[in-house]
Amino acid sequence: MTDPERRLTEGETGRQTKGRPFDRSRGEAILEAALEVLSESGYDRMTMDMVAARARAGKGALYRRWPSKAELVVDALAFQHPTLLDPDTGSLLGDLEGLLSCKEPSDGDFFKTSIVAGLATACSRDPELAGAFREWFLETGYGVLRLILERAVDRGEIPKERDLELIIEIVPALFVSRLLTSGKPPDLAFARRIVDEVIYPLATAPVPVRPVAKGPLEQVPLAGPPE
Repeated sequence: MTDPERRLTEGETGRQTKGRPFDRSRGEAILEAALEVLSESGYDRMTMDMVAARARAGKGALYRRWPSKAELVVDALAFQHPTLLDPDTGSLLGDLEGLLSCKEPSDGDFFKTSIVAGLATACSRDPELAGAFREWFLETGYGVLRLILERAVDRGEIPKERDLELIIEIVPALFVSRLLTSGKPPDLAFARRIVDEVIYPLATAPVPVRPVAKGPLEQVPLAGPPE
C-alpha cells in the first residue's frame, strides 16, 4: 500500500532508519520535485538523480525511502491527492454529491497533459508502475466510489446485475479524454455533468436483457419470389 505520510514521518516503509531523523519538509520537497521532473521530462526519461538534484537532496535519502522510481512517482501523486472521505449520506445521489464537494478534480498538477500522457504510456510498459498506480488509484476517490455504488446496490437503488466496475472505469476515462482531446483539465462543473448525465442515470437504469442470437439453423430463411 502506498503511504507517503508514513514515509515522510518514519523515513522508510516498514524499516528502521539509521542516523538523523528524516526532515518532513525535505520529504515534501522531494515529492514536489518528483512531480516537476515528471511533468518536464516524462516518466521514461525521469531519473532518481534528476529528482535528487532538483530537491537538493542526497540520492541516499531517496533510495532509502523510495527504492524505485515507480514508488516515488506514485507517492508523489498520493501526497498531492490524499484519499477522499466516504460521505455516506444514506442515498446514492447524496453520496455522489458529497464526493463532489470533497475536492476540485483539477487541484494540483496531476491533470497536466504531460503527466497524464506520460503515465498512461509508461504503465503499459512498466508492470511495477502499473501495479503501484492501480493500487493508489483504488485507494483514492475511485475506491470510495466503489463503496458508494455497493451500498446503493444493497439499498436497492442500483440493480444487482449492474456492472459496477464498468461505471468506475468510465470516470477516469472521461477525465483523461477531456484533457487529451480538448486540453482542458476537468473541473467541478465537468465532474458534476458526469454524475448527473452518466453515472447516476447509468447506475440506476434497469439492466437491459440482451436477446439471444439465433444460430445458423434457426435463422428465418429469406422470402423467395411470389409463385
